[in-house]
Amino acid sequence: MSEPMYVIVIGGGKVGYYLSKHLLDRGYEVTLIEKDPRRAEVLNSVLGEIVMVGDGDEMAFLATTGMERADVVVAVTGDDEDNLVSCQLAKRKFHVPKTVARVNNPANVRIFKTLGVDVALSATEVLLDLIESELANKEPVRHSAAQP
Repeated sequence: MSEPMYVIVIGGGKVGYYLSKHLLDRGYEVTLIEKDPRRAEVLNSVLGEIVMVGDGDEMAFLATTGMERADVVVAVTGDDEDNLVSCQLAKRKFHVPKTVARVNNPANVRIFKTLGVDVALSATEVLLDLIESELANKEPVRHSAAQP
């Protein structure tokens, strides 16, 4: 039997928590990186001892996470700059085959892709695309001043 894929998730907020939980449930090996020691303690108590306390955009710390053997790094913090730096370090310094970043500001998606992030995901863009595809065959509602 082959080894499970190793995924490093950077950011232990709601997105990072639920993503890590689902990956674990599906049999992946997961390390979750969280800056806040108190949050990390809570996450470890719920997910098992998979959380490392540290900064996901610091090279020296990342070297302690086993990143060089990761199959995927997913950066889902609330800060676009941190997510970009984490993915760039994963790709360029640790040669991780696949990087995925949460992009909070949709205007940054192109920059992430240009700078080598494999998947740059903006929830705003995804939702907008879904709404537009659902409404594609419907006439837009026109708001106008009420007629007397």
